[in-house]
Amino acid sequence: MAVTRAEKETELQTLTAAFQGTDTAVLVDYRGVTVPQVTELRQKIRATGSRYIVVKNTLAKRASAGTPFEALSSHFIGQTAVVFTGTDPVAMAKTLTTALKDLPSASIKAAVVQGRVVPAAAMTDLASMPSKPELYAKLLYVL
Repeated sequence: MAVTRAEKETELQTLTAAFQGTDTAVLVDYRGVTVPQVTELRQKIRATGSRYIVVKNTLAKRASAGTPFEALSSHFIGQTAVVFTGTDPVAMAKTLTTALKDLPSASIKAAVVQGRVVPAAAMTDLASMPSKPELYAKLLYVL
């Protein structure tokens, strides 16, 4: 089924708004992942206040122009999904890295965390940090 120009424009506007409205995004290569597995991953990601979007690489390159995510344009190749969060990058990283352990064919391509490009391996380090709610709980416990 061919995608019309209007549908592409709508998708471009959605991606542009997503790139401009967040400071953290992770590119995921989801090759070899089944539809039920992606559905489960989306639900887990959504529970952290994040979004999982499968993108068309050309449109994603255009949408990322002029944003901190422009540095990721060389990674928009092959099958690409983008996980966005504007709230808690640690919770998103924990959920994503845990879920990808069960999906050995999927992998993290690259990431921008709070406006800075980080290597894909840094997502594991980020996932090992305490999330905002955990930090707040510890702080209240100390007080």
